Amino acid sequence: MVGTNNLAISVKFYDELLQTIGLNKVEEYEREIGYAPSSRIVEFWVCTPYNKKPATIGNGSMVAFKVENIEIVDLFHSTALRLGAKNEGNPGARPQNGDTYYAYCRDLDGNKLCAYSFLKK
Repeated sequence: MVGTNNLAISVKFYDELLQTIGLNKVEEYEREIGYAPSSRIVEFWVCTPYNKKPATIGNGSMVAFKVENIEIVDLFHSTALRLGAKNEGNPGARPQNGDTYYAYCRDLDGNKLCAYSFLKK
């Protein structure tokens, strides 16, 4: 779950971004939106805070999505940037010769997101 200060704008961002990793909007309420794969069991929520205070980002907090392959990592990252996200780390193996491929960005509210996949060796 991530918080937002503008659910209408965030939902446009996440509707398109999460399709790149196979999640679609399946639940929609006044203050929250749920995304799920074809199983329709919600795996990710975007919401306005229930205490009605501004949504803020956590220092050291990140939502990471494990995806099937590096092409999806690349698509997730490029789509996020096209939709207005801030780049927090270009796609690539980490550590440099590691066996996992990552890409990082911050959504429109500053929440840190990651898509990653294991490299086939």
